[in-house]
Amino acid sequence: MAVVPPLVYADQTISIIRKKDSTGFSRDVCGVLLIANITRCFFWLGDRFEFALLIQSILMIFAQLALLFICLYYRPRLSPENIGVSSRPYSFWQWPTYAQHIEFLAGLILVQTIIFLIFGRSEIFITGLGFVALGLESTLPIPQFISNYKQKSLYGFRASTLLGWFGGDSYKVVYFFLQQSPIQFKVCAIFQLSIDCAIVAQRIYYGNKPPATSLIEEDDIEQALALAEE
Repeated sequence: MAVVPPLVYADQTISIIRKKDSTGFSRDVCGVLLIANITRCFFWLGDRFEFALLIQSILMIFAQLALLFICLYYRPRLSPENIGVSSRPYSFWQWPTYAQHIEFLAGLILVQTIIFLIFGRSEIFITGLGFVALGLESTLPIPQFISNYKQKSLYGFRASTLLGWFGGDSYKVVYFFLQQSPIQFKVCAIFQLSIDCAIVAQRIYYGNKPPATSLIEEDDIEQALALAEE
């Protein structure tokens, strides 16, 4: 329970390194897992659930930090930060450097530490913190689902990762009910499994063919990249 979930992303990481291209894998997955597992560690301080789940969170944080670095290093040329077309406020989680992502996570830990020190003895706060941590983690497959829909393909997204999600979340649902884990774990695990099923349906419907060529002309891409470097 502690080791297998982080290892699910090993094959995806190896695939990106071999291809030298992270196209098809949503970097938002790393963001969701990092924020959710950091928050879950604070939840553990207020509600001591199974120790194996805490170790899982810590290992997942390290695994996602490594995967995030690799995704940034091998990001596709058409990524928003390369061509300067991010539509998100403050270009959230589409920053061009790894250091900017680390600064955000450090700030998140600092803010959560201060809030926990103030409200950590409140049962209502701890319960809400648990729903935030597990609720956020349950949205993990959604960025990948959206990415698949936009590409009309699961190209670049490893079948092993999908099987790991589906199998792991199925196991978690059973595990949480058998272990009488807090209600947050049960509800969020069921929701997450439902999104996994939707991605499995995408895999069957779209297949794994390369995505359609972008409508942006090559000259426009080169010009955008040149302006970004300036």
